[in-house]
Amino acid sequence: MSGFIWPEAKSGLIIRDRAKGVAVPKKYEFIEHTADLGFMAYGASIEELFAHAAEAFFEAIVGLESVEERIERAIEVEAYAVDNLMVSWLGELLYLYDTERLVFKRFQIKWIEDNHLQASVYGEVLDPARHEIKTGIKAVTYHQLYVKERKGGWEARVIFDI
Repeated sequence: MSGFIWPEAKSGLIIRDRAKGVAVPKKYEFIEHTADLGFMAYGASIEELFAHAAEAFFEAIVGLESVEERIERAIEVEAYAVDNLMVSWLGELLYLYDTERLVFKRFQIKWIEDNHLQASVYGEVLDPARHEIKTGIKAVTYHQLYVKERKGGWEARVIFDI
């Protein structure tokens, strides 16, 4: 995992925003996984969960703070189950990164219904002068994958092949 810096993991679903001095819901956290990279994502709604999973994906690759919102891209994916929809969603983002060198920062999930997702994503073309590559992601895997509705929200675990 050359170059990847693990963010500080925090316990629980609420964290303190040090800049604002307030408690905020946790969006995601990276988890230890042998030879691969994993994360847990959280959301009050399924739409928020998918947006937070995409944020974790690009945080792992380049770090969101370096990405600017210069372009908008519409994305639509579907699958036969909600966990497969997560793989399709992140797989589409990986495809856009691999083929067009696009990195995204903001993810507006317009709707998720019947395992069909429609979203707008905002970012820019990768600029090696401004974007430090933290890690290379080869694939979104089904290993230990789950997307579950929990009391008070949604939770997902995703493992990437790096």
